[in-house]
Amino acid sequence: MSARSLTATLGAACSAVVLLLAVPGSASAASGQFRYTYTTAEGYEAVGFLNHPPSGQCINLQGPASEPGSVSRAPRNRTDATATVFLDADCEGGTYYVLPPGAGAGDRLLMRSVVFS
Repeated sequence: MSARSLTATLGAACSAVVLLLAVPGSASAASGQFRYTYTTAEGYEAVGFLNHPPSGQCINLQGPASEPGSVSRAPRNRTDATATVFLDADCEGGTYYVLPPGAGAGDRLLMRSVVFS
């Protein structure tokens, strides 16, 4: 193989690698909004929400200025994906509830994390 053809081959290979790195992967997200209620550090009721949350990624729920580790409640899944809410943080533990798209749960349902499918 000549030096010229080796240079052309290496140039083409490097260009292909750069192109692969430049093209973003497809991001999957639920369309819509997920709402929940929480109590602020000052004791006030507030509503938190997630707009177009990512799919397959655990999200720990905590409202602005709320106590770390505090529970949220009353989820309303207004997305087009199924939401699974967990009583424990990091989407762990055996206590969870599945909310289909468009569904809500009562004020007594407690949660600390959610994942969308």
